[in-house]
Amino acid sequence: MMVALSPEETFHTLQIEKLREIAAPIEIVFEAVLAELGPESELPGGDPYPMVIEPWPGGRWYRDLGNQTGHFWGHVQVIKPPKLLEICGPLFMSYPAISHVQYRLISEGTGTVLKMTHRAMGLITQEHREGVNMGWDVGLAKIVKIAERLKGERG
Repeated sequence: MMVALSPEETFHTLQIEKLREIAAPIEIVFEAVLAELGPESELPGGDPYPMVIEPWPGGRWYRDLGNQTGHFWGHVQVIKPPKLLEICGPLFMSYPAISHVQYRLISEGTGTVLKMTHRAMGLITQEHREGVNMGWDVGLAKIVKIAERLKGERG
């Protein structure tokens, strides 16, 4: 028996690539990536968004709501500080979908180039397809802010 899918249930793919030049050493930028994915995560309006990243192969990345509740976002697939972090999992999508996110850092002079790539496939909703770019822009802007703060604190 064949069941027709609604337009919202159609299989989609997405690929997003973003580059940021950050005026901080690669080690500080890698630390800022982990901070933004974890304890310093925020919603676009600046409200805290409690996330946990376990920075080792197989480590979890999840939203911690307390009392053993939350939302699993992914697993650390590859971690090679301070140059590479890859995460695979559903991320923000609570439906049949899988993502692969890669943060690649390249030392350039006294700064760092951060390349973030997000590839996903599944029954990705229109809302998520439209909003994901803004979400990554907010997260990357936060990484830049954290890196600048850390650089300033360390002189």
